[in-house]
Amino acid sequence: MSDLVSIVFPSEAKAEAVREKILALQKEYLIELSDAVIAVKDDKGRVKLNQLMNMTATGAMSGALWGTLIGFIFMMPLVGTALGAASGALGGKLTDLGIDDKFMKDAAASLTPGSAELFLLIRKMTADKVLADLRGMGGTVMRTSFDHTREQELRDALAAHSTQEQAAAPPS
Repeated sequence: MSDLVSIVFPSEAKAEAVREKILALQKEYLIELSDAVIAVKDDKGRVKLNQLMNMTATGAMSGALWGTLIGFIFMMPLVGTALGAASGALGGKLTDLGIDDKFMKDAAASLTPGSAELFLLIRKMTADKVLADLRGMGGTVMRTSFDHTREQELRDALAAHSTQEQAAAPPS
């Protein structure tokens, strides 16, 4: 069973830095993700999802390739390419892997403009090593499906950032 984690950051750049860190941990086999999406709220109040893989574009590319090959069989490669790309894009758009887009947009609607929310769908995790690597990254945990103990460990690891900054800041 996968766990859902949602963390809010003050900027898209900070959320992207944490996502890159988590993807690096995945390459070290310390965490296994099903999905990692950043939701950003712009100045007009619209929520944009920054997903790792665009299924619509991937489907269009695959459909165009297959459509071209089938089009050559029927001596109409351009028609085959167009039909393949359209059907592939539709299929990709209907294929929603990972976290539900509507859920993420609804959850990110409460963000302040310019801030970002990182959604992670975690299949497996070596918790102690991942939390140690996330220590000091900042962010506010909004929701998780972890048990209370692990959720508090995550909150403490992320909150360690503000404590380090306060200790390093000169007195005013």
